[in-house]
Amino acid sequence: MQTDRPIRTINVPLDLGASRRGTDAGPSAFRVAGLGRAIRSLGYSIAGETDIPVPFMETRQVKDTRARFKDEILAVCTQLAGETRDALDAGDWPLIIGGDHSIAMGTVSGLATHLKARGEKLGLIWFDAHGDMNLPCSSPSGNIHGMPLAHLLGYGDADLAGILDVNPAVDRDNVVLIGIRDIDVVEREFIRDSGVTAFTMRDIDQLGMLEVARRSLEIVNRNTAGFHLSFDLDGCDPEVIPGTGTTVPGGVSYREAHLLLEECAANGRMTSMEVVELNPFLDDANVSAERAVTLIQSALGRSIL
Repeated sequence: MQTDRPIRTINVPLDLGASRRGTDAGPSAFRVAGLGRAIRSLGYSIAGETDIPVPFMETRQVKDTRARFKDEILAVCTQLAGETRDALDAGDWPLIIGGDHSIAMGTVSGLATHLKARGEKLGLIWFDAHGDMNLPCSSPSGNIHGMPLAHLLGYGDADLAGILDVNPAVDRDNVVLIGIRDIDVVEREFIRDSGVTAFTMRDIDQLGMLEVARRSLEIVNRNTAGFHLSFDLDGCDPEVIPGTGTTVPGGVSYREAHLLLEECAANGRMTSMEVVELNPFLDDANVSAERAVTLIQSALGRSIL
C-alpha cells in the first residue's frame, strides 16, 4: 500500500440479502469504532465518504422466493458499481463497508468495469466461512448474500451477473476462496466444477496461513492488474468476531487473519477492499467492529515495528 493514494470510503447499509436483520447497522458501528481516525493514523488521506441509500426490508415485499429482494439489491449494487468505478477513475482506493455480502456484486462489477476499459483483469480473494456460490435455482434459502460469487463468475440470474454489462466480472483462474467451512450440498459440487481455487479450513490447518496467503496471491496476481479483497467477517472464528449473523465455529484466528491481511498489504497490488456481514446487534460492546478496524489497518500496511 502507498500513502499517496487517497482512500474513498463507501458505506452500503444493506441487509436485504440475508434472513437475519442487522447488517444495515454495520457502517454505523465502524464509525463508532473510529475507522476514519484509524485510517488517518496510518498516514492516509480520505478523499470522501459516500453513503449508498438502501430501502428498509419492512417497506418491501418478496416477489421471488428464489432470489429474495432481487430488484432492490440489484438497484443498490448497480449504484455501488458506479461509485467504485468512479473511485478508481479518480485515482482513489475504494474501501467498501457493508452490509451483507450481496454488495460484492456491485463492488467487483464496478472495479472490473474500470479495468476492462483499460484492457485489464481483476483478481479476487474471497475470505469467507461460506462459498457464496449458490444459485437462485438451487439455494435452500433464496438469500442473495449466499450467491454473489456465483454471479460474479457469470452464473445464475442474468441481471445480477451482468451489472454494468460486465459478465463475467472475474475469471475463475484468478479467484481464490479462503476459510470456507460451511458449504451447502449442491453448492459443494458447483464449487468443485467452477475452476476457482478454494482453501478450506483444513487446508489452512495443514499448510498454515502464510503458505495459503502466498499461493493465493500468486493466483490472483497472475495476468491481472491487481486484486480485490472481499472480507466476510464470518470467515474469522466466532470467538474473534461474535458480531455476525452466520457464525461457524472453527474459523480463522485473530492472528491468522492479520497475517493474511499483512501479506496482502506487503504484496502491494491490492486495488480495493470490502468488509461485510458485521451485525452490531449480535455483538458484545462493539468488539467485533473494533477488531475489524484493526484488521483493516493491517490490510492498509500497519506493521508491529
